[in-house]
Amino acid sequence: MTTDHTAPRRILVTGVGANPGFGLTRSLIRLGHQVIAADANPLAPGFLLPGVEPRVTPLAADPDYPQVMAKLCRDLAVDAVVAGIEHDLAPLMDMAPQLEADGVRLWLPDAESVRSCIDKAAFHQVLTKHGIPTPRTWLPETIDQVPNHMPLVVKPRRGHGAQNVHFVDRRDQARFLCKLVPDPLVQERVYGYEFTADCLADRTGRASVILRRRNLVKAGLAAVSSTFDSPAVRTLVVKTLGAVRARGVCCVQGFVSDEGVVTITELNVRIAGGFPLSEAAGADLVGQMVNGLFGMPVDHSRLTYKAGLFLTNYIETLAVGDVAELEFTAAAEGGAS
Repeated sequence: MTTDHTAPRRILVTGVGANPGFGLTRSLIRLGHQVIAADANPLAPGFLLPGVEPRVTPLAADPDYPQVMAKLCRDLAVDAVVAGIEHDLAPLMDMAPQLEADGVRLWLPDAESVRSCIDKAAFHQVLTKHGIPTPRTWLPETIDQVPNHMPLVVKPRRGHGAQNVHFVDRRDQARFLCKLVPDPLVQERVYGYEFTADCLADRTGRASVILRRRNLVKAGLAAVSSTFDSPAVRTLVVKTLGAVRARGVCCVQGFVSDEGVVTITELNVRIAGGFPLSEAAGADLVGQMVNGLFGMPVDHSRLTYKAGLFLTNYIETLAVGDVAELEFTAAAEGGAS
């Protein structure tokens, strides 16, 4: 099967201040595409990548977001938009008919599928309905049903990036945190080694899965990770993708206990921050995503990988400069407000 992702495209990537959008931008540039890097923060690291066209946009919750994004796509002759952060998914879904009418491509699941992944309570319901092991989950109004002295996790129902996530040992502690965490839910804490599955599901529902063990996690990001293979984990990940009707690129997270029990914890409708390891292990993840994005076949034979490779991340200084000058440059080039 032939691939054509080397044909240059103009692709707008949102959320380039975070690892997923930053890494996706770098990978697209390496494939020869022109990236319009979008973020609400004028100091987003992705703006400093060589060759990008930086554009400051409103936050996704801002009423002006759809108008600004649509204008950017028209003015800059954007071929496609890829969300690098969860917050952009809902407004982009609403904008899909307008963007497609303007010739701008998106590749997302249906709206109900996106909602069931963004909303952790809805995700729990879907997985439970399909018999997929997932942590027991309670909303604040049902917290009295939580067994006492159970290790728990309190997190935002629609959060991301491990923000406002707290681990507690008792129900009364969780009850207190529910007053502080925005739109909270409570989950049973699971133990074992944590994994991420980098996934690409084509339009027929066929999916390729690359498994990465999260050997060392800091602030929600895998500082050290390694590829592995497990038929049990792969089977459950593919079942999860089918349950939520996933399409396009996404990532599934979960745990494997010491006894080998696999538990799925979440599915993100975006590329994962640690996906460069999957590409280093041989999977043409971004290239095949671009193929699917532009209506070409996904070559699943290009999404195989080698187990046993590792990747380490560390914080480095990308640039040092005059803040006022950088803000002026990004805002002037963006012209979006």
